[in-house]
Amino acid sequence: MADFDRARFLLRRFKGNAYLFGTGVLREVGKVVAPVGKRAALIRGTFPGSNDYVKTIQTSLAQAGAELVAQIKGARPNTPREDLFRIAEELRSADADVLISFGGGSTIDATKAAEVLCTLGGQIDSYFGTGLISAQLSRIAKTGKPLKPHVAIQTVAGSAAHLTKYSNITDTATGQKKLIVDDAIVPAFPVFDYEVTHSTPRDLTADGAFDGISHTLEVLYGAVGKPHYEQAADIAATGLPLALEYLPQAMSDPGNTEAREALCLATDLGGYAIMIGGTNGGHLTSFSLVDILPHGRACAIMNPYYTVFFAPAIEEPLRLVGRIYQQAGLTRSDMDGLSGRELGIAVAGAMFEFAKRIGFPTRLNEVDGFSQVHIERALAAAKNPQLRMKLENMPVPLSTEMVDKYMRPILEAARYGDLAIIKNVP
Repeated sequence: MADFDRARFLLRRFKGNAYLFGTGVLREVGKVVAPVGKRAALIRGTFPGSNDYVKTIQTSLAQAGAELVAQIKGARPNTPREDLFRIAEELRSADADVLISFGGGSTIDATKAAEVLCTLGGQIDSYFGTGLISAQLSRIAKTGKPLKPHVAIQTVAGSAAHLTKYSNITDTATGQKKLIVDDAIVPAFPVFDYEVTHSTPRDLTADGAFDGISHTLEVLYGAVGKPHYEQAADIAATGLPLALEYLPQAMSDPGNTEAREALCLATDLGGYAIMIGGTNGGHLTSFSLVDILPHGRACAIMNPYYTVFFAPAIEEPLRLVGRIYQQAGLTRSDMDGLSGRELGIAVAGAMFEFAKRIGFPTRLNEVDGFSQVHIERALAAAKNPQLRMKLENMPVPLSTEMVDKYMRPILEAARYGDLAIIKNVP
């Protein structure tokens, strides 16, 4: 059964008093902003109803003695480079001393990266990878300016970008997403008013939930044998039941406040997960499918196939995951009686069942626009040094020389929905 209290406890343990979350907290934003800056630039989403929420933010700022000096349109899905550059240019002209992002993961990611460009300069490509911003800030510590304070207000239960060190940027010309990973861009002041999610469209609700599920699963898989395994298992045991139980309810009854809170908590726990460990296969492949699939949906398709590939190396977390899916009524398999690849196949089957129940595809051939180009793009991306951390995070680590032998069959299996194609590493 889903445990709301445990979820809240874990989030407070994660962020302490720095995180303002719950229903109706948007009215308190001014109290968060004013102590760190009096001139705020708002990078905002423009979804239906957003103007009313922006008025609430403006009123709260004014009451706290802060001023909104600029409103900048946020980023489109997947944070295209063009949107990032536009936002950075408008921020340079804003003369703000604090940044407020108000939107989903794409707008928050754009704000993170735009502030880096404004303060540190250079080309965005020079920051893709891990820790490169912190290294630059360290070099200029005595002569340069630090990054401006960032108040990140999440509006969608999904990416948990308001809590994390990640910024995903997409090159729309090539259809490839790349990633900045750096503690320096973690928003110092995250905010999430659950009420804002109540009008989230059905498809976006599901995509966001699967993004959170994927964060939790992939970190758990990659934590085997590492010091943070028990922590990752605790997050998974709390967050996955919330998502599995309440996503169908939120989709059938969008106004269900309990279901909305459950998804907010579950996806935030996914954000907690990716701050103690890293994602791997599902996320890596999703970066090459941005032109045909929303991110969460791409991860939802790919993770069952990677589950079978990883299975011999992750039996303990797979039994945990399998029991959670079993308790949700998604499989009758005896998870304790299976091992290795067969255990992976059983868990993958439960994942397929959940995807089918909410109307998600389970193989790439079901997706409009999918072609061999996407497989070749994904294989090339896996060999890119800027995405090397995803290969290294795998519970069965792959070198670039192993990509074609082992990842190509995973992608082919996902194309046809045929788990038998997958090869396990001896």
